[in-house]
Amino acid sequence: MPQVEVKQQMTAADQRAVSALSDRAGRAGVHRFVDGDAASRWLMAWEPDGNDPIGFAQVSRDGPGWSLELVVDPRSAAVLPAWESLVLAGVDVVGREGGGPVRMWVHDARPEHDAMAAAAELDIERELYQMRRPLPPSEPSTLPIRGFVVGRDEQAWLEVNNRAFAGHPDQGGWTPGHIRRLEAEPWFEPEGLLLHEREGRLAGFCWNKVHHGGEPAVGELYVVAVDPDFQGLGLGRHLVLAGLDWLCRRRIDGRKLDCAILYVDASNRAALRLYQSMGFGVHHTDRAYGGVVPPISVPRA
Repeated sequence: MPQVEVKQQMTAADQRAVSALSDRAGRAGVHRFVDGDAASRWLMAWEPDGNDPIGFAQVSRDGPGWSLELVVDPRSAAVLPAWESLVLAGVDVVGREGGGPVRMWVHDARPEHDAMAAAAELDIERELYQMRRPLPPSEPSTLPIRGFVVGRDEQAWLEVNNRAFAGHPDQGGWTPGHIRRLEAEPWFEPEGLLLHEREGRLAGFCWNKVHHGGEPAVGELYVVAVDPDFQGLGLGRHLVLAGLDWLCRRRIDGRKLDCAILYVDASNRAALRLYQSMGFGVHHTDRAYGGVVPPISVPRA
């Protein structure tokens, strides 16, 4: 089994190694959680006598509980053992830090991930489908839309978003701070946040996100929402078409995008039917595992 080293601080050399690991794994977003905070713990998995880490995990405070995030080198012959070692070590860290609820997301989850999560006493809590379809779409958009204006449209957008996603675990209950943080992201493009207005109000939006540096070249329908006052008018379909149309016109280094992706909760049957009717198919499933870790008594030195 791979050896796991738990760190309270990451050196510059550690961060370079994790960056190289994330590139090999195609997980460019790993840099988001390498920095962490004072409560974070970092775990690195090594093959015996290996010079480079084959896996990395971070345990971080997430409200009253903990989040566990992992990445493993897909080229390693010990992918699953490294994954299992990191999960068990991460749960152990949570226990030694006082225990509590923990959640772990796994990209492209498989039955073997289910089994290893169960061994760590983590249950399946939520599933997200990544759906894809090729570009261009089969029909054009006819919906009047305009681009988001930074400094002017935040409040109206927040009101519609929070009404449309009331009670949603990720998208609901947003504050001005949420959108300000996203506006600061390098991928944010105001003109890609498409707004549709009716009766002098924001009725719905389609927020698009272009992914750089991957194959195939993809654009994402990041968030699509219709204000509850305007539901039942077919706006969801038209907003998706508007998003696909915008992505068709977007270029990366002069190159057209190959396909569009989106994420949807597996339990959202109405949205699934809509997207399937528009040519989207399930590409893979991301799965959240969770449980409550009991505290582990650590003897005092």
